[in-house]
Amino acid sequence: MSSKSSAIVIGSGFGGLALAIRLQSAGIATTVVEARDRPGGRAYAWKHDGYTFDAGPTVITDPACLEELWSLSGNNMADDVTLLPVDPFYRMIWNDGTQFDYSNDEGLLDAEIAKLDSSDIEGYARFLEYSKAVYEEGYVKLGAVPFLNFTSMIKAAPALARHKAWRSVYSVVASFVQNEQLRQILSFHTLLVGGNPMRTSSIYALIHQLEKLGGVWFAKGGTNALIDAMVALFQRLGGMLFLGEKVGKITHSGRRVTGVITEAGVHLAATMVASNADLVGTYAMIGESDYARRKVVGLKRKRFSPSLFVVHFGLNGTFPGIAHHSILFSDRYGPLLEDIYDRGRLPEDPSIYLHHPSASDPDMAPSGKSAFYALAPVPHLGAEQIDWEREGARYRSVVLGRVRDLLIPDLDQRLDTCFHYTPLDFSADLGAHLGSAFSLEPILTQSAWFRGHNRDDHFRNLFLVGAGTHPGAGIPGVVGSAKATASLMMASPSSPS
Repeated sequence: MSSKSSAIVIGSGFGGLALAIRLQSAGIATTVVEARDRPGGRAYAWKHDGYTFDAGPTVITDPACLEELWSLSGNNMADDVTLLPVDPFYRMIWNDGTQFDYSNDEGLLDAEIAKLDSSDIEGYARFLEYSKAVYEEGYVKLGAVPFLNFTSMIKAAPALARHKAWRSVYSVVASFVQNEQLRQILSFHTLLVGGNPMRTSSIYALIHQLEKLGGVWFAKGGTNALIDAMVALFQRLGGMLFLGEKVGKITHSGRRVTGVITEAGVHLAATMVASNADLVGTYAMIGESDYARRKVVGLKRKRFSPSLFVVHFGLNGTFPGIAHHSILFSDRYGPLLEDIYDRGRLPEDPSIYLHHPSASDPDMAPSGKSAFYALAPVPHLGAEQIDWEREGARYRSVVLGRVRDLLIPDLDQRLDTCFHYTPLDFSADLGAHLGSAFSLEPILTQSAWFRGHNRDDHFRNLFLVGAGTHPGAGIPGVVGSAKATASLMMASPSSPS
C-alpha cells in the first residue's frame, strides 16, 4: 500500500473512532469529520447543572477490544481513561416485588436462580455452555471478519446451523429453563442492541459469555470520557478531527469516491472514505449515482430497529440501594415487544433500563445528588404516527412514574433537573433513518453478509463501519466492525484502478 494513502472517516461514534485509530496507527493519514459540536455519536454527553448525562451506550463489555486500540501503538488505555467494574451486572425488578441480581459470582447467581426455581440451576448451566459455543463461533471467529460475498456466508452456515441460529434467543433460553422471569433475564440482552428477543437469532446468546469473560464496566466520568480518551489517542497519533462540520456530499469519479464536501463548503480529498454515519444517510450523500439511489431504496425496505425514549434526570439525595444498572420489567413481555416491533404502538407499561452512574462514580452528579437516565424502547418513526412534540412531556411522566412506583416513592419531590430525548432527536441529531436507535434490526436475514457490507460493492474505496454493518450494534459490535473494515482499508490499493 502506498505511503500516500489517506482516509476520511465520516462520524466520530465508537465505530468511527476505533477505525480511525486503527488506520492512523498503521500510518494512514486519517481525518475524522463530525457534524456535532463534540465527538461520540450515540455516545454523546450533556453537562447540565453540574451533572454529566451520557446519551448512551452505558454498558461496556469486552474491555479487551478497546485496550487493543491502544496496544496497536504501544500505548496503554489506563493512561487515558479508568474503567470501573459494575457489580451486580444488572438488577432485575418486576412489579410483583421480585428482584434478581445478575452477577459474575457463580454461587450468588445460583442462589438468585434458586429463589425463582431451584430446578432451573442445572438448565442455566446448560444454557451457559450453549452461550460459550455460540460466543466462539459468532464472536471470536466471525465478529471481526468482513462478509463481502455470499460464499463467506455459506462457509459460516454449518456453524450457524449447528447452533440452530434460526431459532430466537427467547426460544433457545426457554428450552433450557422453565421459570418465565428467568427466561426474561436470559433473553433481554438483545434489546440492548436493538433486537427483539422473540425473533433475534440465538447467536446473540453469546452476550452472556462475553459478560462472563470480560465483565461489565463503566468509564469513570461517563461513557463520553472513553470517547474523549479515544480522541486523545487518535490525535496523539497525528490524526485530524473536525467538529461542527456536517458532510453534505460524498464525491466520486467512476467507481471510486474522491472525498467529501461539508455543508459549509469545505472540500476534503482522500484515497479512501469510510462512513460511520447512518446507512441510508451515507448513500443519500452520494449524488449523481443511480447505484446510490437504488441502494437507498433497497435499504429503506429493510427492517429497522425501534427507537428509544430517554429521560435524563438528577435527584436530590443519594441512593446506595439502587444498582448501577436496573431493568424494570413490564408485566407483559412478548406482547409488549409485539406492540413496539410489530404494531408500532407506544406502550403505557414500558419496560425500562434505569442507569444510575453516580452509584459507581459520585462525580457524575453534584455533591449530595444523583444522576439517572430511564430508557424505554419505543416504535421508530416509520410506525404509528406519534406526535413526539406533544407526546414527549406526557410520556416522560409515564416513564418517571414507573421509576417512582418501583424504586423512588418521593421522586417528584426530589427532582432537581430533567429533560428527555425522543425518536425525533435520534433523527435530527444523528441522522438516524426513522429515528432508529440501533440501525438495522438484528434478525438472521439482516446479519453477516445480509447486513451492511464493510466495503461497498460498487465504489471500491468506500467503506462502512458501525451498527448497520457486521456484526452489529453495541460497543463490542461496532469496535469489531472497525477491525473488519480496517483490515480491508489497509489492504486497499490507494491509487485509482
